[in-house]
Amino acid sequence: MSFDARLTLKLDDRADARLEGRVAADTFVETGAFRVSASATAIRRSPDPTAEQLSQVLHGEDVDVLAWRGDFAFIQARRGGYVGYVAGGALAPRGSAPTHRVSALRTYGFSGPSIKTAPVGLYSLNALVIVGETEGKLVDCGASGFIPARHLAPIGQFMTDPAAVAEQFLGAPYQWGGCESLGLDCSGLVQQALRACGRACPRDSDQQMALGAPIAHRADLVRGDLVFWKGHVGLMLDAERLIHANAHHMAVAIEPLDGAVERIKAAGGGPPTALRRLSLI
Repeated sequence: MSFDARLTLKLDDRADARLEGRVAADTFVETGAFRVSASATAIRRSPDPTAEQLSQVLHGEDVDVLAWRGDFAFIQARRGGYVGYVAGGALAPRGSAPTHRVSALRTYGFSGPSIKTAPVGLYSLNALVIVGETEGKLVDCGASGFIPARHLAPIGQFMTDPAAVAEQFLGAPYQWGGCESLGLDCSGLVQQALRACGRACPRDSDQQMALGAPIAHRADLVRGDLVFWKGHVGLMLDAERLIHANAHHMAVAIEPLDGAVERIKAAGGGPPTALRRLSLI
C-alpha cells in the first residue's frame, strides 16, 4: 500500500502506533500530545533551523510528536495532517480544546487587559485560542494573551466566501511554505481561505486538485473556482480575475486570468492543468 510521505507520521526507525499493520517500521510508538504555543512555526524538511520550510502550523493547532531530534520534534499536524520537523520551543503540552478561532486577518494578544500592555503574540487568521472572561473590549485567552473580542469567532462559526477571505491577504508577501498573514504561498492562501469558511483543505496544490468537481471550459469560471498549473493554484474573484500568492509579484496579487496564463506559459510553467469548482455545503 502506498502512502503520501507528507501525510505519514513515520521515520526510518519508527512510526505512529496507529499505522501498525499499514506501513513497515522497526517499532511503533504512541505519540505525544502537544499544541503550538508560538504565533506560528515552520514545519521543516529536516531538524535544522535553516532547512526548507514545507508548511507552517499556527498558534493553538494541535500536533502529535513521534520523536525528538535535538531541539526539534518530528510531528504531524492534527489540522491538515502535514508531517515534518518543528522547533520544540514553539510547542507546549496540549490542554483543553480551543473554543474560538482568530477571524481577523491578524490580531495581537496583549499581556494584560489593556491595549497599552506589551503584546505576547501576533496571531493570524485561523489561529486557535481558549476564551475566558471578557474585560472591556478584550477577552482573556490565558497564555495567548488578551485579544480583541471582535477579532474572534466561536469554532463552528465561519465565513461564507473564500474569495473574500483571500482578498484580505492582498499584498501579503510571498513566503514558500507560508500559511500566515505575514507571508504565504499559493496553496497556503487557498488553504487558509477555505479553512476560514469551514472547509477542510489539504496543504499542497497537487493535493488540492482533488477538491470539488472539474470545470470543462474556461468560459464557465465564476467566483470561488480554482485554477491549477503544475505546482501552482489561484482562486477566481469573478469570471476574469484571479487572486494568487505568486513568486512573480512576490506577494498576493490580483491579475486578469488571461494575463496570468500567458505570463506563466512564457516563463515555462505551461498552461493551466485543471479547473475546479468547490462546494461549501
